[in-house]
Amino acid sequence: MNPVSQPSQSYQTHKRFDPLYHYVLTLLTAGVLALTLIQLIQAIRSDAPLRQPVISFLLALIAVIIFIRLRGYATKVQDRAIAAEEQLRYYVLSGKRFDDKLTIKQILALRFASDEEYLPLAERAAKEQLTPDQIKQAITSWRPDHYRV
Repeated sequence: MNPVSQPSQSYQTHKRFDPLYHYVLTLLTAGVLALTLIQLIQAIRSDAPLRQPVISFLLALIAVIIFIRLRGYATKVQDRAIAAEEQLRYYVLSGKRFDDKLTIKQILALRFASDEEYLPLAERAAKEQLTPDQIKQAITSWRPDHYRV
């Protein structure tokens, strides 16, 4: 991607959403689960056969679990890739490895810092145990990440 064509990014605008996933699929998955639960309750109350409503509810529950877990797996993979990139970046800038006190969440937040403020902010984050949100708020020269969703 050409960085020139990307909009600027800041603390206020760095969070990204995929509308199809975060809105449409979330609503559809929740809707299917709710409808199958209603169908199951109605079948129980009317003494109707339960096989089909139970199967439908279980399939909807499986879809919800897959929906949640797949997003978690994708995020973990992105976190590992970003952490490796940031470890290399820190090493290139300092000649040293990250302080062991830094957590993965802190390292992920540091990726937004410009090279000029990266090392002092990383040291401060380790020393003061800044939260990821505090790290992002402390950044004055934002380095955008347009790839993470």
